[in-house]
Amino acid sequence: MAKHSIILLILAVLSLIALGITMLASTTFEIAQEGTQDYVTLWRQLVWLGVSVVACVIAALLDYNVWLRWRWRILVTAAVLLALCYVPMIGVKINGSKRWIGVSSLRLQPSEFAKIALIIALAGWYATHEAMTRTFLRGFLLPGLLLAAIVALIGCEFDLGSALLASAVGLGVMFVAGTKMRYLAIIVVLCGGGLWAGIKYLPNRLERVMVVFDLEKHKEDLGLQQWVSKLAFGSGGIEGRGLGEGRMKLSYLPEAHTDFIFPMVGEELGLRGTAAVVFAFAVLVMAGMVVSSYAPNRFGKLLGAGLTFLIGMEALLNMAVTTALLPNKGLPLPFVSYGGSSLVAAMVAVGILINIHRQGVHLTWDQLPVIRSKRRWTPQL
Repeated sequence: MAKHSIILLILAVLSLIALGITMLASTTFEIAQEGTQDYVTLWRQLVWLGVSVVACVIAALLDYNVWLRWRWRILVTAAVLLALCYVPMIGVKINGSKRWIGVSSLRLQPSEFAKIALIIALAGWYATHEAMTRTFLRGFLLPGLLLAAIVALIGCEFDLGSALLASAVGLGVMFVAGTKMRYLAIIVVLCGGGLWAGIKYLPNRLERVMVVFDLEKHKEDLGLQQWVSKLAFGSGGIEGRGLGEGRMKLSYLPEAHTDFIFPMVGEELGLRGTAAVVFAFAVLVMAGMVVSSYAPNRFGKLLGAGLTFLIGMEALLNMAVTTALLPNKGLPLPFVSYGGSSLVAAMVAVGILINIHRQGVHLTWDQLPVIRSKRRWTPQL
């Protein structure tokens, strides 16, 4: 299983990318822009796909231990890019969120890369302070402050979805590293308080939360996307209406090619299509965790687990939002949704996992030393 886990991971990623390109062609055909060609969004995504493949190959060939030496430079760079979102003429505000930087149609979303930088920094911290993981100062307070700084920079962009995701991923790395549960409970309480403050004081956030509890009442305003999303799933049924035959993309469902592409899969490919997407992400997470468990050192194990958790958690949140189980958060579906920053960041994560696998300890079952006890025996790496 360990030797072939990376094959399963790559197959899952390729399947999701192929589905994303196919669904993007289907959902963007009607988004013809004046003076441009049909499928302009698709061609842009193909360009980003080329960039992401190059980034993935570089990350796969580069020794992942380099990220340990560069972790503080990477984190500072990510923080600076996040801060640029607040700078006039550089930061771009869309739909009430200041989460992009760039000029004209060329934009970058720094939070996508900041989450990877955060994982690298936390994994590096716990790898270099392994003996102090259970202590309050170096096992909780200092890495917790690091996590809080990145989450605050993301949250102040009015991007509560990415802030929540970064918090969850940071907690995941700290949990795997071995931080005491009572310390992690403090972070959960603080994150809950910050989320409550954001919902209460930021515009429209409280309304978005209330929409989930009575979607039909708000189907003409804030609940429109999720209401039409549920109609799309219902319209597709088990078999689906057929590829390219979806109706909800025809100006009914806003952002059908970005955050809400999963309902389009449900409408055109039916329950079988959505189940296949869920299965692909399950395989990806399982394979990623196997890869990280066989990493040759502590940094590789924490880094691989964090990156896998990031992809899996983002997919889970996107699916929960599009099925109206959670308030609308504006998170893409990794590898499937339109978006250059998301695709490049996800492919970099996959490249790092490939490199961890290349250097992993892949012993056969007969080669594993065995510890015998009275009731059971377990392999020890």
